[in-house]
Amino acid sequence: MPKTTPIDISGDISIHSENILPIIKKWLYSENEIFVRELISNSFDAITKRSKIAIKESLDPAPDAGKIKVSIDKDKRTVTISDNGLGMDQDDIQTYINQIAFSGAEDFIKKYKDKDDQNQIIGHFGLGFYSSFIVSDLVEIQSLSYKKGAKPVKWTCDGSTQFKLVSGSRKTVGTDVILHLNKDSDSYVTTDKIKTLIQKYANFLPVEITYNDEVVNDHNPIWLSQPKDVDADTYKEFYKKLFPYNQEPLFWIHLNVDYPFNLQGVLYFPKIIHELDANKGQIKLFCQQVFVTDEAKDVVPEFLTLLQGAIDCPDIPLNVSRSYLQNDPYVRKISEHIVKKVADKLNELYKKERESFEQSWEDIHPFIKYGMMNNDKFYDKVKDIVIFKSSSDKSTTISEYLERNKSAHENKVIYCSDEEAHASYVALCKEQGLEVIFLSAVIDSHFIQFLESKNTDVKFVSVDTEITDHLVDESKDEAQKVDPKDNQTDSDRTEELFKSMLKNDLLKFKAQALKNKETPAILVQEEQSRRLKQMTAMMGASGMPDMDNYTMVLNLNNPIIQKIGTLSKRLKSDQTQALCEYIYDLAQMGQKPLTGEKLQAFMGRSQSILSLLTEKL
Repeated sequence: MPKTTPIDISGDISIHSENILPIIKKWLYSENEIFVRELISNSFDAITKRSKIAIKESLDPAPDAGKIKVSIDKDKRTVTISDNGLGMDQDDIQTYINQIAFSGAEDFIKKYKDKDDQNQIIGHFGLGFYSSFIVSDLVEIQSLSYKKGAKPVKWTCDGSTQFKLVSGSRKTVGTDVILHLNKDSDSYVTTDKIKTLIQKYANFLPVEITYNDEVVNDHNPIWLSQPKDVDADTYKEFYKKLFPYNQEPLFWIHLNVDYPFNLQGVLYFPKIIHELDANKGQIKLFCQQVFVTDEAKDVVPEFLTLLQGAIDCPDIPLNVSRSYLQNDPYVRKISEHIVKKVADKLNELYKKERESFEQSWEDIHPFIKYGMMNNDKFYDKVKDIVIFKSSSDKSTTISEYLERNKSAHENKVIYCSDEEAHASYVALCKEQGLEVIFLSAVIDSHFIQFLESKNTDVKFVSVDTEITDHLVDESKDEAQKVDPKDNQTDSDRTEELFKSMLKNDLLKFKAQALKNKETPAILVQEEQSRRLKQMTAMMGASGMPDMDNYTMVLNLNNPIIQKIGTLSKRLKSDQTQALCEYIYDLAQMGQKPLTGEKLQAFMGRSQSILSLLTEKL
């Protein structure tokens, strides 16, 4: 039976840790704002229970819809959180406040007080009502139970083990929690900080929340809707609510699962300015529409940490360690489902919106490639939709590329890792109708080897590592004829001349006729040597010299190379050397720009050659 006599009770809370408050304050000093989430969650829980009890026990429901009112009093330095939930009487206070709430806080201390890393705990749910003492010197509860004949009660406590319970003054069913702020918490009454925190933690609760009589929450998040009922503009507007300073997202994925686990949410692929800018990702984790944390990266695999958005996971226990999230089977199922949904979305865009897919690809491809290399299921789902920029001025998949070029070079992919530096090599290929794909991302050197391991019959060859048959002029075979006078070919003499003039033991020479007549020489290297050098550079280690293991291909179809042997007999040795070194400079510039001493030497040789030319005029 509800108590009908005046109440005036003082007592001690039955717990063992008399220093609960100092420990809690120290442990959660940097997160003192969570009291807003905890107390509003308690109010929402009370409103929900009142609605259920009203139906079950055929009681009168609340005269209006469930509401939570938050107000501040600057003069009294108080924050009040009121609700019209089921309320509490004397017995409820004794049970839920004096016993359960404080024992829960004590359990929290026992479990976490010796932990070194505060961030190991996700959300701190379960601390509940006691979080109010983080910012308060005194906490007051005014409550009136829904029970017939109930009398209002007032409970006060200063955070010690002592409390006081007396008759209260509340006139309507529900509860007021009144926080008398401590000296370190002025900002909660002198600014709109409380309003900001309501919108952070409870913006999507399905009840109206007011702050100083202003409705401040949006209690209908789009993840509760069916995807077919949400248009593109609504998805974009929701993204702006979550991330107001970000550019418009590329596309999004709507999650709506109720079996074998519960999961709702919307995840967005953001616009990425730099391929290494994975830190833009931020997934806000909610539990039944209450914000928990925006450090939910363990819910998705590493390659999808660029994703932004919100997910609501009612079945994840929230006062758990991050290692729990990393190892829990339920979390793994969520992660696997998100991977599947991402793959499905990519396939949908590729098949139905190819142009849009290609535009988005520039932003997302490093992460997709990384995911393929680390997740076999993801690889199987997206392997046929990975596209590459091509010298044919359109994007292509590997299978499309191989089909178009099988008559020229079956199962061989010619690629370029630096479109600007290797422009001359690409031009040589294009002149002869050879298509080149561009692989210039940091991850591509690894991705090439990964694709070769998955497709053992396909070989990737860089434009600067191999002179294909299509670049060689087979009709020019005179250079290979042996001259009986010296038992040498033109190729032999040209190679020996450059070898003697350049005096570079690390450089190999090969003279052959190319179909392109304008290029005197190019540098090529073995594919595996090139990859090793690239990997070494990426790891920041010192490796082989710039031009180590290169072969200088001397174009016997070029007029300069054709005449250089004859010229060498008329020129002084140093002039011939300058001309050979100048040709070598040009070949090096086809690989990358000259810098430092090499650039100075090139400029000096250029002046020498110009002087030589003017002398002949």
